[in-house]
Amino acid sequence: MSVIAILEYDFMRRAFIVGILLAVIIPCIGIIVVLKRLSMIGDALSHTSLAGVAAGLIMGINPILGAVTACIAAALGIEFIRKKIPKFSEMSIAIVMSAGIGLAGVLSGHVKNAANFNSFLFGSIVSISDFEMILVAGISCIVMLAFILLYKELFYIALDERAARLSGVPVGVINFIFTILTAVTVSVAARTVGALIVSSMMVVPVACAMQVGKSYRQTVIYGIIFAVVFTVTGLFLSYYLKLKPGGTIVLLGVLCLVVMLLIKQINSMLRRTVFKM
Repeated sequence: MSVIAILEYDFMRRAFIVGILLAVIIPCIGIIVVLKRLSMIGDALSHTSLAGVAAGLIMGINPILGAVTACIAAALGIEFIRKKIPKFSEMSIAIVMSAGIGLAGVLSGHVKNAANFNSFLFGSIVSISDFEMILVAGISCIVMLAFILLYKELFYIALDERAARLSGVPVGVINFIFTILTAVTVSVAARTVGALIVSSMMVVPVACAMQVGKSYRQTVIYGIIFAVVFTVTGLFLSYYLKLKPGGTIVLLGVLCLVVMLLIKQINSMLRRTVFKM
């Protein structure tokens, strides 16, 4: 069976288009999240997206639109709580995650098509519709454009918000924009890789990129490259080996990170041995 044969199917072409688009924007959001030490925000938003999915299914609207709405509300809630209790800002993520899981649990009991709801838990990239592909493409363009236009400002607030404020960066506005970008990115990614593992897609490619990148710009570029490679390879493997695409993509990323860390550790040990000799 030809490797290219996979592209003869419409659903697989849509899966590759959506997967690559998300692989480009997720690391852009992920590196800011990692530098701001908010790696768990992906979990909070993705779990809250399930409440939006359930609400969308109950009301008869597209679940992704429901997920986007729920994620934006959750992200704004996290930012609001962070400002109210700055000394314990990490609590905001736990509070919103708890509310999202609770709401999702209550609403899911009223969803008639449980299979449709369950597909969001671990993703269903091969069942993406034309409308959802267009929605992802539109959101990807907006996120990428915003990231490029606010490149320096996002970098400043990621490293040090106080210094950024003193430098004249409108920290409040930039944080608000970044919050919205994170929310919409997580909500659409939850449909592809799954709400339970979307945060891994935000963190793992960035973690891999940090092992080889020597600057912020390089880390962003490498993060995108890693994410695209994991996504494309994961889709091929999942198709031919009959595996779940979302889990396969994430496991490839984790395996790559472990190998890179081991190689780095071995090189470090070898250098110390040579130095002692």
